[in-house]
Amino acid sequence: MRGKWSAGIEPRGFTWVYKGILAVSERPGGSTTVHRQVRRDEELLWLKHQGFGRVISILPIMQPMSSYFEHGLSASHYALRGGAHQREVLEACYRDVAHSMANNTVVLLHSDEVSDRLLGVIAGYLVWSRRVATVPSAIALVERLFRRSIGPDGRSVLFDLPEES
Repeated sequence: MRGKWSAGIEPRGFTWVYKGILAVSERPGGSTTVHRQVRRDEELLWLKHQGFGRVISILPIMQPMSSYFEHGLSASHYALRGGAHQREVLEACYRDVAHSMANNTVVLLHSDEVSDRLLGVIAGYLVWSRRVATVPSAIALVERLFRRSIGPDGRSVLFDLPEES
């Protein structure tokens, strides 16, 4: 591959939460209804060229992880479906993010799209990791960063925050 596309393409909705260590985007390759393998491969190539080492998915259903591994990225999946086990799933996800960041592994956290739920997970992580003191402060910070409000689906994630790290 040569030229403009040799380094891949940036995933849609890509935003740094912590520059150089934690970012979010929509699912590489697009959401389920418009998912394309070629686009996914180009976006994974871009992530690898940008220094990413880990991809964490919060899709409600399991997805194949082989594409990530083929591109030299480690990956994990935490199915956020709501319900009785959401607190445990969030805690496992947050521990994974924290562990990866502590080991200087650049992390991409994604869902099908940059949704209210994904923004709620980010706001929750900020509180859980004690990087932000209160839920309202985390909501305000995330809303400013993404230039949009977090709706009810995202705010509901904050009701299930696990005990702080």
